[in-house]
Amino acid sequence: MKIFLTGYMGSGKSMVGEKLAKKLNYKYVDLDDQIEVIQGKSINDIFEDRGELYFRKLEAQILDDILENNSDMVISLGGGTPCYGDNFDRICAQKDAKTIYLKASIPTLTERLFLEKVHRPVISHLETREALEEFIRKHLFERAYYYSQSDITVNVDEKEPETIADQIIEKL
Repeated sequence: MKIFLTGYMGSGKSMVGEKLAKKLNYKYVDLDDQIEVIQGKSINDIFEDRGELYFRKLEAQILDDILENNSDMVISLGGGTPCYGDNFDRICAQKDAKTIYLKASIPTLTERLFLEKVHRPVISHLETREALEEFIRKHLFERAYYYSQSDITVNVDEKEPETIADQIIEKL
């Protein structure tokens, strides 16, 4: 089985993904990390050097490789991965795939992301918490259609990654 973790940036996909894969004894793949390894540069640098469109094409290509792999794995998608092209449709078409939406509230996302926005190209230009919160609110509204189609939704507010992983296993 392939378990795809979706959710907005800062929702905990990477941390939860590692815990979940370990508990299930599955391979773990972080899509953003894969892109960085293959390109030999950070997501930030890819965005700056080549732009978002180039990044999204790379993301779709690497997703194809993952979809063709028959191993059991947990995959942490980028926050925008399910929202571009036909990525989400291709994931859902897999007979052995489950999609899990890690749902975090806007205040939780704002708190987490404000502290690390310098490392996130999409939000690095936002200078105040208020501007970041408004950006998240708008972005979540646009992406809710995709996230809400996940097989399972888990609220992640005020929960440790270990607890979230356990809740996912219970719902699988």
